[in-house]
Amino acid sequence: MPRLSEVIAALDALWPPERAEGWDAVGTVCGDPDGEVDRVLFAVDPVHAIADEALKLGAQLIVTHHPLYLRGTTTVAADTFKGKVVHTLIKHGVALHVAHTNADTADPGVSDALAGALDLRVTGPLVPDPTDPHGRRGLGRICELDHPETLAAFAA
Repeated sequence: MPRLSEVIAALDALWPPERAEGWDAVGTVCGDPDGEVDRVLFAVDPVHAIADEALKLGAQLIVTHHPLYLRGTTTVAADTFKGKVVHTLIKHGVALHVAHTNADTADPGVSDALAGALDLRVTGPLVPDPTDPHGRRGLGRICELDHPETLAAFAA
């Protein structure tokens, strides 16, 4: 069974933390690098309902898109919203890892997945990554439809 450190290394290879925006807070929030991982729960937000779901599923790792802590914190007290999440995870041996703007800028990344879910054809990034020689990485995506349709039809 892989160790948390091995799973994190694989996630960092997909979504290198150095590609996150400077203001972002990506990486491992809590978890024992030597802990074993055989089940991972992916979610958008690290809220308590997701922690509870991880416990029900027997997951040892939660990977979220949005960070639990975006700015510095002064407490992880269990009587605070975020502190309660951290206490629950640590108490039950569940790690939390965040891939936010580093996953947005990837090729393919979160924006590509969203475009695919909407049947959009990606033509390039909205804000290109100047270090990408192929011009596919960056924040957001510029997309096209396969055929014209009204905004109302697209929204429906």
